[in-house]
Amino acid sequence: MATTTRTTLCFVFVMMSFTILMGRHCSAKIYKVGDSKGWTAKADTYYDWAQRNEFDVGDSLLFEYDRNFNDVTQVSSALAYDSCDSSSPKAVYNTGNDTVTLKEPGYHYFISSNHAQCVAGQKLEVLVVCYDPSRPCKIFPFGKTYKVGDSNEWSVPKESDLYYKWSEEKQFHVGDSLLFCYDDEVNDVLEVRGDLEFKSCDPSSPVAVHNSGQDLIRLTKPGIHYFITSKTGHCEDGLKLRVVVRPLHRAVWEKRKLSPLDRLIKWLQSFRPHPHH
Repeated sequence: MATTTRTTLCFVFVMMSFTILMGRHCSAKIYKVGDSKGWTAKADTYYDWAQRNEFDVGDSLLFEYDRNFNDVTQVSSALAYDSCDSSSPKAVYNTGNDTVTLKEPGYHYFISSNHAQCVAGQKLEVLVVCYDPSRPCKIFPFGKTYKVGDSNEWSVPKESDLYYKWSEEKQFHVGDSLLFCYDDEVNDVLEVRGDLEFKSCDPSSPVAVHNSGQDLIRLTKPGIHYFITSKTGHCEDGLKLRVVVRPLHRAVWEKRKLSPLDRLIKWLQSFRPHPHH
């Protein structure tokens, strides 16, 4: 009965989070493309530049260039981007000082309509993800939400390797979320820095502490993420989780892409409490 109640509360919590976050706004960032180099033909410049930055929905790209020789052409597909095909642009900017707001999550593609310039490296591909917790699409711009432990939730398992097996059966990507549901009088969730703290169940220097009983944690960076509980004996008995988070590559994004309504329906269905027979 307690588990059913907690599951229901978890579902309500996530629904409330979605409702609140959809109505919140915060100040966005403006990124000058290429920094001091501006928008010009430089091999690998823009790939490296994009990799150094994290782009949120609502952020903007500032393109500065000589309008007599260049423009900014936004194209709709990876194919047009890869082939420097500007014949069917999504948008064209040519003022020499263009600010483009990133309104949707996913990949955005920019090239120069000067084919030679584009081939020489004047092209930009950016992945827009909701890293900021106050952005409207924080919960699911495209990512999946995993309820940790499924029916076992976040509690001391009967089998000590339960969370190891649970994690190994899944592929986590940047943008996915972990939902921890548990009794907050019995457990908590600590994110720790590395394998040593994870193996030794050391809660002394956590990266983050969560203790609401319904914690939605967004995986915003690739790499290995470690979670334990600070409660004596519980971590040693198997209440610990290690997840490997992969970058969200273009192919994964295309596979996951759904309409906003389809994403909402699918996401809600995955957390609807199931009646016990």
